[in-house]
Amino acid sequence: MKTDVKLTSMVKTSGCAAKLPPEKLHRVIDNLPLMKSDKLLEGFESADDALVYSVTDDIVSVQTVDFFPPMVDDPFIFGEIAAANALSDVYAMGGEPAVAMNLLCFPSCLELDVMDKILRGGIQKVKEAGAVIAGGHTIADPTPKYGLCVTGYMKKNDVWSNSGAEVGDVVVLTKALGVGIVNTAAKGGEASQESIDAAVDSMTRLNREARDKARKYTVHAATDVTGFSLAGHSQECASGSGVTIEFDMGSIPVIEGALELARFGLIPEGRYTNEDYLFDKVRFEEGIPQEMIDLAYDPQTSGGLLLFMPEADARAFADEMDRPYCKVVGRVVPKADRDVIFKA
Repeated sequence: MKTDVKLTSMVKTSGCAAKLPPEKLHRVIDNLPLMKSDKLLEGFESADDALVYSVTDDIVSVQTVDFFPPMVDDPFIFGEIAAANALSDVYAMGGEPAVAMNLLCFPSCLELDVMDKILRGGIQKVKEAGAVIAGGHTIADPTPKYGLCVTGYMKKNDVWSNSGAEVGDVVVLTKALGVGIVNTAAKGGEASQESIDAAVDSMTRLNREARDKARKYTVHAATDVTGFSLAGHSQECASGSGVTIEFDMGSIPVIEGALELARFGLIPEGRYTNEDYLFDKVRFEEGIPQEMIDLAYDPQTSGGLLLFMPEADARAFADEMDRPYCKVVGRVVPKADRDVIFKA
């Protein structure tokens, strides 16, 4: 028998907002022994989006894993979003996803029709990416969770890292911010259908097009914006590159309705844990409204790419993308008193 189920009622936190707070995470992983190999070119110590492992002299594998609880009630759309989010880490390295494996935690109280729809959503998005799903692992769990372990392949010299930003680069963001705020409001029945639709469109959109078009230009560094927010992921890039990143708050694209929802206090918990971790690494100029600060710390699910490029290339790329949410949002300057500075 098929039953209607409200997936978001079964979770406390959803999407990438469910990530462990960065302060707690780093308290553990920063003290772990590093497992070294001549073939391991990028590991977790660099805070990059995926590991890079040498296969031949010229070819590397790019591997990542990501899963989370639902942020929407429709199980098929949840599967699409979770898959798009996991695939994004390979795109953020400049890679091409090739093969994936499912990771599914499924409550025994739910009908198997729900599981079927989640997995079919994942298949749909992986097929769109030109990759294949080959098995996976499923366990019984009171809280539904879904994601993928993804492997891609690429030429070693084509890998984008998050630590190559250069002074003079400008910063391009390829998706609007605010999906964490909208998802929080939607769970409480406070978001408009227009805002929900815009957030779902953003979360289900692969970063494949942005990766494909950016490959035509010079990209010095790249990452994607997910649970640690625009502030958090850009801080990792700034720290790894030894520079400061300045953002123009007026240029940052925003999901429809997100700022109004933030003004009403509909903020995900992850926004505050992100700020707690970054309080001495990020600075906001006076005059920036509180809702824009909330936006900068908002945990994104299946967010856009953040690309660091020479200015002429960045503007040509943004013009070629020809989408209102793909914008030049900042620039790279010499190291200052903070890793990231948001300017009014």
